Amino acid sequence: MGAFPGHCKNNSGHAVSNHCQITTYSCVCQCCACHCSNSSCSFIDVVQTFKNIPGSDVRPVKNWSTPSIVYIDLSLYTVVSLDTALQTMITYIWFNMAWENEFISWDPADYCGIEQILISDSNFWLPDLYVYEMTESDNNIPVIPYFTVTHKGKIINAKPLRIVSSCNLNIFKFPFDEQTCSLTFGPYIHSVADLIMLAKTNSSQVDKNSKDIFVSKGDWTLVSITVENGNFTSEGVGYSEVQYQITIKRAPVVYIINLIIPACFMVILDVSSMFIELRTGERLGFKITVVLGFSVLLLILNDMLPNSDNPPVLGIFCCVCLAVMVISIIGSIFTSYMLMLSETQPTVPHWIKTWIMRHLARILLFNMKSHKQKLMVNDTEKGTTYEKKPEPSKAIEMKKRDVQKETNVPLEVKLLKRLLVEVLKIHQELIHSKNQNDAKSDWHFAAVVVDRLVLIVYLIIVIIMFAVVINVWAT
Repeated sequence: MGAFPGHCKNNSGHAVSNHCQITTYSCVCQCCACHCSNSSCSFIDVVQTFKNIPGSDVRPVKNWSTPSIVYIDLSLYTVVSLDTALQTMITYIWFNMAWENEFISWDPADYCGIEQILISDSNFWLPDLYVYEMTESDNNIPVIPYFTVTHKGKIINAKPLRIVSSCNLNIFKFPFDEQTCSLTFGPYIHSVADLIMLAKTNSSQVDKNSKDIFVSKGDWTLVSITVENGNFTSEGVGYSEVQYQITIKRAPVVYIINLIIPACFMVILDVSSMFIELRTGERLGFKITVVLGFSVLLLILNDMLPNSDNPPVLGIFCCVCLAVMVISIIGSIFTSYMLMLSETQPTVPHWIKTWIMRHLARILLFNMKSHKQKLMVNDTEKGTTYEKKPEPSKAIEMKKRDVQKETNVPLEVKLLKRLLVEVLKIHQELIHSKNQNDAKSDWHFAAVVVDRLVLIVYLIIVIIMFAVVINVWAT
């Protein structure tokens, strides 16, 4: 304690002596009176009050049975990436954590109104916060080694975090999918009896704060964030946790342009190729080219998707379309083979006439009148005519022998009989040509029936798959 001799003047101009007791550093004289204050305007004096408090190795409670309550809050700044192959998400968040230190307090009036200060984090106890979904530590996190300490003993740890976490993806609706990933904050060592984690703000406020600052990188847009307090038990010990559910939606424009539209175009091209004439042989080459291009799209799609037991509906659609394309190629090969047989094999097998030219053609609504008549004539000829009448070649031989045997026949009769032989030869050639044309016509008709069957099956399968995919994406 010391005395400060203050000198003031009264109204008549005479000096008046006054003495004040100084307990701190400042003293102010005004209005002929000395006013001494017990305040200090330096952060150092505030820090001096922290010398005798427990350090970073002791939980800051006066009663050990009192749990420390930690309030956490976050705002999602951006989704750096979502690796669908590894099923990991990298997020950048603004994180805030606060708790009470029961050994810290001061009166701001004693320190020029200082209510909070920044101090190194090495001087205080820090909760053992852990992100349960974190898959790897990130050394690129900015280091901010300061806490904010208030005069009521509240310690605030605010910093940005870059978190690499696992995320169970559901890609069935790819690329029109929404993914929900969790970030669960909780202690790793302290049980619920020692430390309780609570969310500082509710879901609506967290969602609003995140949408105000969220920066989209083009791949994903933020849909919503929900927060929930909870507890879980491990080996009979309860732990407190706060879980944030982050729902993001994929931007599908790139996939529509680079994947879906080309796949639809290739399917349309392959369907259109079914109308190319089979005789030219250009259909097979065109269809094989389309299949090769479609295979490239499948390889691109395979690189985009994770290894999952639940494949996307787009992948199922592409695989089914590829299978139908291969089946249509096999059908085209079969019809080309049938057309080739029309040149080498003069007769059509009975089972082809029965199952393809009759039953299948009737199911596919072909005009059967002319073909029915032709089949009936052929069957009649096979059953009756050829059994009762000799073949044209035998008739010609018989006529030749008759002409040679007849010696006393007039010349005119011989000429007429020879003319008859030549007519029979012409008739034989006409019948042979007609049979060949009928066989070619039958083979061609059977090939057209098979080709139409493949086309109809192709269209039905593709239309059903288009309807299923659109329904899944719409719902």
